[in-house]
Amino acid sequence: MASPNTDFTRSLAESHRTVAVPAAARGWRRFAAFAGPGYLVAVGYMDPGNWATDIAGGSAFGYALLSVVLMSNLMAIVLQALAARLGIAAGMDLAQACRAHYSRPVAFALWVLCEIAIIACDLAEVLGTAIALKLLFGLPLVWGVCLTALDVFLILALQRFGFRKLEAFVIALLAIIAGCFVFELIAAQPNLRDVLGGLVPTPEIVTDPARLYLAIGILGATVMPHNLYLHSSIVQTRAFAQDEAGRHEAAKMATIDSTVALALAFFINASILILAAAAFHTAGRTDIAEIDEAYRLLSPMLGVGAASVIFAIALLASGQNSTVTGTLAGQIVMEGFLHLRMKVWLRRMVTRLLAIVPAVLVVGAAGDAGATRLLVLSQVILSLQLPFAVVPLVQFTSNRTVMGSLVSPRWLGVIAWVITTVIIGLNATLLWGML
Repeated sequence: MASPNTDFTRSLAESHRTVAVPAAARGWRRFAAFAGPGYLVAVGYMDPGNWATDIAGGSAFGYALLSVVLMSNLMAIVLQALAARLGIAAGMDLAQACRAHYSRPVAFALWVLCEIAIIACDLAEVLGTAIALKLLFGLPLVWGVCLTALDVFLILALQRFGFRKLEAFVIALLAIIAGCFVFELIAAQPNLRDVLGGLVPTPEIVTDPARLYLAIGILGATVMPHNLYLHSSIVQTRAFAQDEAGRHEAAKMATIDSTVALALAFFINASILILAAAAFHTAGRTDIAEIDEAYRLLSPMLGVGAASVIFAIALLASGQNSTVTGTLAGQIVMEGFLHLRMKVWLRRMVTRLLAIVPAVLVVGAAGDAGATRLLVLSQVILSLQLPFAVVPLVQFTSNRTVMGSLVSPRWLGVIAWVITTVIIGLNATLLWGML
């Protein structure tokens, strides 16, 4: 690494240390002051890209890829805890740390790769929201894609009310999504023995190219590169004590917060795959890979008239939630890597247009059937970008000069490097297979 460059501004300056942590609060009240950032991060683990990969995986292979969802979620818990520790210990987000400790060419290359990942993520949000609008209101997919540009104004309206209100909005939508899938699972009545069996990994996940492609897609949809940048920034919205005890408490609370939130994300991701396996795979419909096709078949195959509508409502809530976190991540990455402050609506509009253009082209050329394929591809792209965020994160959090007393203990560092190796190995296997 290059000599540290300490010339950086506060991450997400307009929200930095704006959420009070009452000194007299204890127990649940004190934890509540820290709770919130984990749920904003969890949104990225259940965005429309997850829907595409989980539906395709559950339909084609039943419960077999459930183990990949579990493994990805466990990886995410560790990596997000590291991201939170970095923000709390170093007072920098991951983008700022890369700029401070790497040479300019390396930092610039990492910024470009991160922007590609954010565009891929935004593409999933655009397509997911457009598909939901089509299913619920009959809006043509191309028009739905164009309409998602108006999400910019939703974010601006939410940010006016402060960071706590933004978190409350996200948590409310998460509750709607979770409630929808509780209903769907009750209607689907999956076989519990098969579900538990799917949590155990099998060699076919790596040896079968079709399973591996979807497994990589699930990994890319679950462990999102931009979430590592996001989490390392938004934990700094809490006005915790800036001494050693205060930072250690903040790191502990942030880890609990993100772990609980990611447990909810695992439930929703697993529910999507279980629903597809129970409704389609067990009925011999292993060809269901399109979200809109799943919507049409859910009600008749489950025998519950509301199943399809509730499925689409959850999808729309997922797309809107992802818009919020994608906006914040884009702002954090641009400001952290480039020290370039751009108006939020302009930054969001630029990112939206970069996602809308390929979405319109694909939908126009391949029809609605191309939308889900593009969703799955966007998640594979995210997975391929993941090592370029994970390696710096693990490197920084293992460096005592950067982290001080919050440096990763040896056991945590070993686990983090093993996760990094697995991610790189899976991506290398996928690329080799594609070549």
